[in-house]
Amino acid sequence: MSRTVLIADDHPLFRQALRLAVEGVMPDARIVEAGTLEDAERAAVATDGLSLILLDLRMPGAIGCSGVALLHAVRPATPILVVSSADPDGAFRAALGFGAVGYLGKDQPLHVMEQAIADAVAGHVATCAEVTDAREGMADRIASLAPMQLRVLLGVIDGKLNKQIAHDLGINEATVKAHMTVVMRKLGVANRTQATAAVRAFGAGLDPIA
Repeated sequence: MSRTVLIADDHPLFRQALRLAVEGVMPDARIVEAGTLEDAERAAVATDGLSLILLDLRMPGAIGCSGVALLHAVRPATPILVVSSADPDGAFRAALGFGAVGYLGKDQPLHVMEQAIADAVAGHVATCAEVTDAREGMADRIASLAPMQLRVLLGVIDGKLNKQIAHDLGINEATVKAHMTVVMRKLGVANRTQATAAVRAFGAGLDPIA
């Protein structure tokens, strides 16, 4: 079975640049592209033989590192290489905490992109000693959420009512409430307001997200 790479970035020109980098390392790879986090999740679920995910942190539909957390929950065995123009140090620390294997700045030349891709596919995982215990603790809690639980949490963070979240996700309100009960337990919080504060963990160390 041929290897497949998912390129998730909302800028077509940069997806093309990443495609060139992937082809330089994996000329036989099948490449799937996505322009939103929703499309990326759908592709990650449906794609067989997924060897690597190249993910822009600031995808439409993402909040900070929520895209990393969601795709890692969907495909925990697939390496995620974050590609971003955010502050390298802060984004690097944050992305690793949510399951990424490395970070690639968008201003890097082609040969650097190719090396980062080769390292990720080979199973090399970057490390960062500066991630604090508290930061890792919240990242681990969020990473423990199932994909649907993450979607419900994102809806709460976005200020939506249970009825709206249920409509968006195609489930009933009772199911939304059940998921939030589990989310609050896993995050160690007592109510929705405290759960909403978890968004700080998604974006910790990142530039403000437009």
